[in-house]
Amino acid sequence: MRIGKVLLIGRPNVGKSTFVNNLIGQKVAITSPKPQTTRFSIKALYEDERGKIIFVDTPGIMGKTEDHLSQRINEKTLQIINEDVDLVLYIIDHTRKRDFEENKVLGLVRKINRPKILVINKIDSEDKSFLPQYKFLEDEFSSVFQISAINRTHVDPLLNKIFEYITEKSDEEIPKDLKYPILNIDSKIFISELIREKIFLMMGEEIPYRATVIVDEITERTDKLTYIRARILVTDDRYKKMVIGSLGRKIKEIGSYARKEIALAINKKVFLDLKVETDPHWQETYY
Repeated sequence: MRIGKVLLIGRPNVGKSTFVNNLIGQKVAITSPKPQTTRFSIKALYEDERGKIIFVDTPGIMGKTEDHLSQRINEKTLQIINEDVDLVLYIIDHTRKRDFEENKVLGLVRKINRPKILVINKIDSEDKSFLPQYKFLEDEFSSVFQISAINRTHVDPLLNKIFEYITEKSDEEIPKDLKYPILNIDSKIFISELIREKIFLMMGEEIPYRATVIVDEITERTDKLTYIRARILVTDDRYKKMVIGSLGRKIKEIGSYARKEIALAINKKVFLDLKVETDPHWQETYY
């Protein structure tokens, strides 16, 4: 059986998490149109009759890191890319201009001494393309694929190529802890990420970067009901008021959408006890 590890790297919002989710067939990483949605690496297992691949979805490398959170995300990503992997997928979004941030990521990719594939994502997009700015990269990579992660266009040929780089292992060499589909996050983190995704999708441009979610309790009340107690932490009281909304409408809306998705994920009814608290130091405490 072929067993291997594949690293996904790119700047924020190029579609790495969408690629992993659609390939695995289950949400393992949250997504939104806003950059910096992913804050830590997700390791997810793909398997078929050919073997098993651990995909390592990294947070996007940011060009500017002016706050503590951005600095920590970049630091963690730099640690991840030094892990031992079989293959690197360098994912770019051709609808965005090549800039300092992209050059920073490319510089890191060039330093990784592993086989690499260039993946040009969002070919389904009707936005203006800057593909000519990336044309020179084709000479630096052994293979180039143009895909749509959201529609799975050309993903199967890419997967076939990935398996060519994955080595055969004997039964004795196969790790016993490979579990589908999530390898490295527990239920509290997974649920907190689902709630945080709803904040990214339903709030304005600023608040998602001033908020995080902490799950304090998950209790099986009955065979059919799971109780979850969680807190949305924001850096300032004015953000707290905005997340709660007039007469508590916004927090109820966030909670309702999150509860439905959690219930779908765990196949049980969910009581979500969700509160908002102000903690100016949550970035230092939790990241």
